[in-house]
Amino acid sequence: MKKIYLYPFWLRLWHWSNALLFLLLIASGLSLHYSDPKTGFIPFQISIIIHNVCGILLSLNYLFFIIKSIISKNYKYYIPKLKGLWERIYIQLRYYLLGIFIGEHHPFESDKEQKFNPLQQITYLFIMALFMPLIIISGWLLMFPELAPDEFLGLGGIWPMALLHTIVGFILSIFMFVHIYLGTTGSTIGELYKSMITGWKLAFEEPHQIQLKPKKPYKKKKLLPVVFYNPTSLSGALISILSFVIIVFLTIIELFTENPNPYLGIVTFIVLPTFVLLGIALIIFGALKENRRLLRSGGAKKALPVIDLNNPRHQVATIVFSVSGLLLLIFSTFGTFKAYEYTDSDQFCGEVCHKVMEPVYFSYKDSPHSRVGCVKCHIGPGADWFVRSKLSGAYQVYATIMEKYSKPIPTPVENLRPSQETCEQCHWPKHFYSEKNKRYDFFTSDEKNSEYQISMLIKVGGGSPETGNNDGIHWHMYLANEITYWAADKTRQIIPWVKSRSLITGEENVYIDTTYKFEFKTKVPPKEELRRFDCIDCHNRPSHVFKQPNQTINYYLSSGKIDKTLPYIKNIGVQVLENYARSRKTAFENIKNYVYGFYKQYYPEVLIQKEKEIEKAVHELYNIYMRNYFPDMKANWKNYPVNIGHLYSPGCFRCHDGKHVSPTTGKVITNDCNACHIINYQKPPSGEVFVSSQGLEFIHPGGIEKLSQKQQCYICHGAQGQQQIFMPKISTASK
Repeated sequence: MKKIYLYPFWLRLWHWSNALLFLLLIASGLSLHYSDPKTGFIPFQISIIIHNVCGILLSLNYLFFIIKSIISKNYKYYIPKLKGLWERIYIQLRYYLLGIFIGEHHPFESDKEQKFNPLQQITYLFIMALFMPLIIISGWLLMFPELAPDEFLGLGGIWPMALLHTIVGFILSIFMFVHIYLGTTGSTIGELYKSMITGWKLAFEEPHQIQLKPKKPYKKKKLLPVVFYNPTSLSGALISILSFVIIVFLTIIELFTENPNPYLGIVTFIVLPTFVLLGIALIIFGALKENRRLLRSGGAKKALPVIDLNNPRHQVATIVFSVSGLLLLIFSTFGTFKAYEYTDSDQFCGEVCHKVMEPVYFSYKDSPHSRVGCVKCHIGPGADWFVRSKLSGAYQVYATIMEKYSKPIPTPVENLRPSQETCEQCHWPKHFYSEKNKRYDFFTSDEKNSEYQISMLIKVGGGSPETGNNDGIHWHMYLANEITYWAADKTRQIIPWVKSRSLITGEENVYIDTTYKFEFKTKVPPKEELRRFDCIDCHNRPSHVFKQPNQTINYYLSSGKIDKTLPYIKNIGVQVLENYARSRKTAFENIKNYVYGFYKQYYPEVLIQKEKEIEKAVHELYNIYMRNYFPDMKANWKNYPVNIGHLYSPGCFRCHDGKHVSPTTGKVITNDCNACHIINYQKPPSGEVFVSSQGLEFIHPGGIEKLSQKQQCYICHGAQGQQQIFMPKISTASK
């Protein structure tokens, strides 16, 4: 034996500093990803500091290594010779998987000409030339997100960087632990570690002592049949084993994590199991290919394998494959269930395709159905709709990656399951009784934000003929009649043809919109285009409502979240949300500059006296914007109208507009306000109070002339009306 000097001081310094930085990055990264900010094993804020500082030092260390390797020509040790490379990799792989455990000598000992074995060369080359640059670049983009691209693969620019950083971090972590283990495989446990400390390594005097002939492994005693000892099968075994170990590791992390990273489930239950199956396929393919080669070389005829349980090797092989098959079946069953469970989770639906699904997921979390899983409404029970959803989801993944989705994402009304199979699992119209009292607080757009209060009884209705509760919306529209209609547009906002069939008498009536240009007298709508009326036709956005700014600011003023004594705050609040806040990134500055600018120009004394109230109003308007406006996806209340009511969208007036007439009987679908609700309390801006249990005539805050025009409410209050908002005219006296 002799000593050779392999590792110069600069390389050892880089190696150990790199190792320390890696360990700190792994510990702090796990704390950031999988620990609660309040209970992490490293405090959350400290983890951020450690991770960022170590990331910067790792970048500098990597730059130092690259420069020094070029100057000292150290890079040449990482470049493998292509001739006979696969054969050498096979020999080295076989040694790691088998030879090391039966006392074989290392096939490629280190010397001054070749520091690394071929498997080390390939691994280090990928680590240093690919994975290190990826984790450094993605880390810097996460630290400075403004440098990241705005969009990548259909996602917000920061999310692909986060996913890439997490995946590469796991790969490097696995490499780190495997590297630590292989450091113990010298002639003694500490020999290789000692070499990296001193720089000196023990080597054989005669080089031929460390050489192995490629064919020699076939002559050695083997635990498994010889057909499995080939590069393809061994590579497949390595892929499967590593993937399985990582799956177990990530599963344990998920079990002990309250809110795991949304991409953890994808990697654990979808990506890695694919690699396990790929590895098993490679094992089988390699064995079949090797068996064919051996049969050809030996001149034997092709025959089916023979299992001889008197042969010790066949016994071992039978036990290994039986136990492995059983474990594979158990873990495959568990993994399949977890993959099914994960793909049905709200996290998967809302957070994986972050940019595309952000608007609907944001609104879902702030809805009455936030504790009802997405799949409960969008899929429901049964295997057939589950299969449909997954087939549809496969295309959606493709559309997201290739950016072939529309903006805004269309509401999938034509693909929704009938509400009798979803909504009515919890809600039963036959048990909706009587009336429901609702109070509304409105504020006008004048200087004083004049308040208008109104209370009404909504005739919810329902019940059954037996109980006598047969009056109200759900009875007439849903229980007493079977309604069929034809919509002229995909969003079902234009309904010119309606057919009603009484479930009590069997009488049928067809109602046609007399103002619609299509002539139904000579042509009936195609039968396949007709739809039976159900819950979703009115309750079209039960979980994904983008609230109208007038409506939301009314609530904020009524509850005191915004000070209603601020002049024109209702008016300028709606204006800034609709016309001046253009981006979620700049929304706060846009809102702040507009509101402060308005009061600075027109009400400087109010700006001084009520600075805190104005500041709070800015924050609340910002909250409203962030909840309801997503410009990148064109998601807002205008593009996603709500059919309940008729104030901000056609809603009820799609049919109850007084224009749908039966050509045979002359009956008209009613548009009488009292058919659905009765006003029992009104307090207009004048301050006078009106109360009646029999019902009141609606007093429009804009004056009687507004009602005399007989216009539908949404024409002024809906999307078109909002476009006509203008700056308030401030008189000299009010300044």
